[in-house]
Amino acid sequence: MPTKHFPDNRAGKGSLLRGRTMRFASKPVIAITALCAAGFLPQVVHACATCGCTLSTDAATGYSTASGWRVNIDYTFIDQNQLRHGSGKANPEQVVNQPSDPSLGGGEIERNTINRYINVSATYRFNADWGVTFLLPYVIRDHSTYGTQLAPYTPGETAPNQISDAHVSGIGDGKIIASYQGFLPTHNLGVQLGVKLPTGHYGGQDIDGNLVGHPVTFKSGPNLGQSLDTSLQAGTGSTDIILGGYYFQPVSQNFDAFVNGQFQTAVKENLDRPGANFRPGNTATVSVGLRYEAHANWVPQLQINWLHKMADQGFLADHPNTEGTVAYLSPGISGSLSKNLQVYAFVQVPIYSHLQGYQIFPGWTGTVGISMKL
Repeated sequence: MPTKHFPDNRAGKGSLLRGRTMRFASKPVIAITALCAAGFLPQVVHACATCGCTLSTDAATGYSTASGWRVNIDYTFIDQNQLRHGSGKANPEQVVNQPSDPSLGGGEIERNTINRYINVSATYRFNADWGVTFLLPYVIRDHSTYGTQLAPYTPGETAPNQISDAHVSGIGDGKIIASYQGFLPTHNLGVQLGVKLPTGHYGGQDIDGNLVGHPVTFKSGPNLGQSLDTSLQAGTGSTDIILGGYYFQPVSQNFDAFVNGQFQTAVKENLDRPGANFRPGNTATVSVGLRYEAHANWVPQLQINWLHKMADQGFLADHPNTEGTVAYLSPGISGSLSKNLQVYAFVQVPIYSHLQGYQIFPGWTGTVGISMKL
């Protein structure tokens, strides 16, 4: 089919093209993938989507007040392969003919985003009351898109020769989070205060088409050499404040329960120049769960994880397609290999989603991890 082009005046502020010279724009899927370790391990926020994982890994291995060091390493896999709008499925024809931003006269047809995260954290507890966690993620992401197309939609717009691919591989944004749980004699109620630092590569393409920061660019397809969206880079370029709280309590002889919540907001953006600015949307997570403690060496458990993400802001943001609310049902199990070594595995299945605009979403996510007391 003939190549469709946006008129030059569509490349202004607020456009999906955001000043790019080509017709493809890599719309972000909502910027959140989280591993929420309530209490001692912080929520890991990645530039991805409202796609999970919001798993509470500290609840997975059981809360501890023992002083000293604990190291945690986990791996999360998220395959975003479902195009969705609101609470239901969407198709390419809807994206183009019923765009989330009607002023564009079309929309971007995203194909797939595969995310792999390796999260390494070290927690030091000074005593039963105070602790601090240092966390650094490694982000591996493969993203493909058919690009932004003008209405009316035709099948040729999702032909193989329309696919642009990008690959992200690098350190993400690190975090430092302090926790205090000395409110009760049982030390089972705590609060968190932390900071996310812009340690991962970030960037995008400004209003004049120039690369800003250190963004990954598309490696193949019609969008070759263009910047991958800012929300899909390894880092966001922002310094964020993190506030959280948690409570855990035995509810019977064999069951423990927990609830935790966390809120994160950007307070400083490195991408702050007019025509090249970006601020990730605020995020809030809440998790509740039960652990079955009848067996000493293996513990089945179930979590419900809820997340809400506000829309990203700025010229480099895809505001119409970066907000949403999701909930996951997360069955899993942890096992003790020795006194100081535990392993765990979880699957997260979405049970609710309401996404603004058009986003690609996973059918499931998986996490495996290991935790060691030094």
